[in-house]
Amino acid sequence: MKLFNQTSLGASTISYAGLIEKIEILRSTLRWSSRLERAEIEKLLRQANALRDEVLHLSHKERFIKAAAADAPALEQAPGARRQALLDRSFVFEGAFGDNPRLLEALEIAEKAAPTDLPVLIDGESGTGKELMAKVIHANGARSERPYVSVNCGAIPDNLLESELFGHRKGAFTGAVGDRKGKFESAHTGTIFLDEIGELPLSGQVKLLRVLESHEIQRVGADETIAVDTRIVAATNRNLRRLSEDGRFREDLFYRLSVIHLTLPPLRERKDEIPLLFAYFGDEAAEMLKRRPVRMTPRLRDFLLGYRYPGNIRELRNLIYRISCLAGETADLEHLPEDIRPVAAASPGQGGGGQDAARASPATLGDAKRAASDEAEREFLERGLQETGGTVAELARRIDMNRSHLQVLLKKHGIRAKAFRPARDRGL
Repeated sequence: MKLFNQTSLGASTISYAGLIEKIEILRSTLRWSSRLERAEIEKLLRQANALRDEVLHLSHKERFIKAAAADAPALEQAPGARRQALLDRSFVFEGAFGDNPRLLEALEIAEKAAPTDLPVLIDGESGTGKELMAKVIHANGARSERPYVSVNCGAIPDNLLESELFGHRKGAFTGAVGDRKGKFESAHTGTIFLDEIGELPLSGQVKLLRVLESHEIQRVGADETIAVDTRIVAATNRNLRRLSEDGRFREDLFYRLSVIHLTLPPLRERKDEIPLLFAYFGDEAAEMLKRRPVRMTPRLRDFLLGYRYPGNIRELRNLIYRISCLAGETADLEHLPEDIRPVAAASPGQGGGGQDAARASPATLGDAKRAASDEAEREFLERGLQETGGTVAELARRIDMNRSHLQVLLKKHGIRAKAFRPARDRGL
């Protein structure tokens, strides 16, 4: 019977291989425990205690090394190096992304998770690109040539949820005129994207949990089960952890879905990405509209760079498509939706003291920039009308602007060209 040398514990190198060897010696020794004398049993207990202390020491050492590494200053990287490194690794991404650290971290996690079959939960505000991230995970994984099926869980009526996800047999309910595949069957060997998973009712959550655990579905009205091999990616703009604490989302389902958990930051935290998206969506809109990409005036571009985008990337895309459709070659502030256009300055003669009327303090730097831009534009137009004697056509010729466009700007600022004409021309 072999007992390992007690003195070797203190002198041994701290390594997992060494610990495993000692554990194996203890295990083989314990097989003879019925034949051991009391003194030998006590010796084994002392060795087990020493081994436990060594494991704790290794654990403390590892935590110290990790903490030290985390505190170490990161190596300086050139701007865009981290993003470029992703692209250099043949990372498939449909669109454009910038250098925001939180976004890059999410993309790097997605890159590592994509080749696996682990469930992924993506959260973030509405419009941040959660479905795009789901497609990125699918495109960079082993299932990229297999089906990709998207389901909006919030758009399915409760009474049709089971049929929609798992299918039904003919005659299972009124209107079931034939057998029908569900979304999970359609996504077999591929990826199913469950959008707005937080809207799924509790009854649907139970059934989804069963699929995650057994990898089997059962059509409505059928007795037999069907095996499905489907990679699940879910997304939500709600806090599922808080919902589970409130009893509105199953805690066990939350942990099942969030093996890999990604959070996408809002666009207002990714300002460097906005110019890239201008170009990307501008080219996309031009191709759809069969025209050249629209140019933006400096003040429109400044406005769009400073805007907070409550609708995130989806809102930015819609704005670019709108101005690409409504503008000719050049887009300006009047091509924006009326509810987000900068507030025009008060016109002369109106209540509130005209140009010198007190204004509310700008809420953000972007608001301040837009207010200053509007004021400069107004002064430019008034000076031009003064020089041309209130002749709009002449001013339009001098500044190389379409006359109707100039009329829109004058109307925006409440400027009346007639007020700048000589008194005799005004009938005074």
